[in-house]
Amino acid sequence: MIIHENSSLKEFNTFGIEASTRYFVDITSLHQLPELLEGTNRDELLILGGGSNLLFTKDWGGIVLKISIKGKEIIEETDDTILLKIGAGENWHKTVEWCINNNYAGIENLALIPGTIGAAPIQNIGAYGVEIKDVFESLEAFDTVKLHTRAFHKDECEFGYRDSIFKKRAKGQYIITSVMLRLRKNPKALHTNYADLRFELDSLIDTASIQDVFKSVCAIRTRKLPNPDEIGNAGSFFKNPVIASSDYKTLHSTYHGMPSYPHPDGMVKIPAAWLIEQCGWKGVRKGDAGVYPRQALVLVNYGGATGGEIISLAREIQDSVRTKFGVVIEPEVNVI
Repeated sequence: MIIHENSSLKEFNTFGIEASTRYFVDITSLHQLPELLEGTNRDELLILGGGSNLLFTKDWGGIVLKISIKGKEIIEETDDTILLKIGAGENWHKTVEWCINNNYAGIENLALIPGTIGAAPIQNIGAYGVEIKDVFESLEAFDTVKLHTRAFHKDECEFGYRDSIFKKRAKGQYIITSVMLRLRKNPKALHTNYADLRFELDSLIDTASIQDVFKSVCAIRTRKLPNPDEIGNAGSFFKNPVIASSDYKTLHSTYHGMPSYPHPDGMVKIPAAWLIEQCGWKGVRKGDAGVYPRQALVLVNYGGATGGEIISLAREIQDSVRTKFGVVIEPEVNVI
């Protein structure tokens, strides 16, 4: 185990923000954690996966742990399902692609979401009508206080919309080391209700395979979203707001074109991208910080933006949406 001092974090965050950390360690095995964390202050730790869901606004004065634990293992297999244990450091999209190639269904709608397997359950990633909780079985995580590994089953993770226990009362206490997903071997019902996906599938809509859905999602995301290798970004910067149905009816009476999606408990989800675009932000650029011209939900770094400039732009967008619609949009990205 090598501990690097005063390391740059620019290549470890997809926004491409220049920041540094006092100490940096690449964790490739669960066995490295007890020795490293013995006597370490939990507040000094920053756990890093693919760096695709954070924005650095300052240097980190403690220890950055890059979780690079790899591996895929079949734990259980039946005629209909397969249970996979996957290392937290595995790339999410490459894992989805591997599952598609093996005809394992359930996460084809989640193609091209950046990040790692270990980061996926933290914010309950989702797209096109599917969330990771739909296929989630359990995970293993290392307790940074008690210095041992424990399992979290689905009900213990307290999954919500882009939310979990690991973003709330257990934030920072656990390092996810592996995730178990139960996928289907004989898919019957695919999630193709989203308009963009139905349009992309076109004539295949009634006969689509998981391979068709995977390819369609990749095509849509490639058209709409910037490649972080070319333009710095963290994907969707804001979560879609969820409001009471009565509030939505009031807004819809004024803004007849306001789109919506049903949400549990009688709530309504409104696309944040639509709200942002209606406020005139789509394609706006302020120095090297901007809103992506093809998708208003994505904030970008055109090369030289600081984290402070990105978050300043985000706050302006939040203020304008709140002023125009009375709706609060919250960041999906972790701001450091």
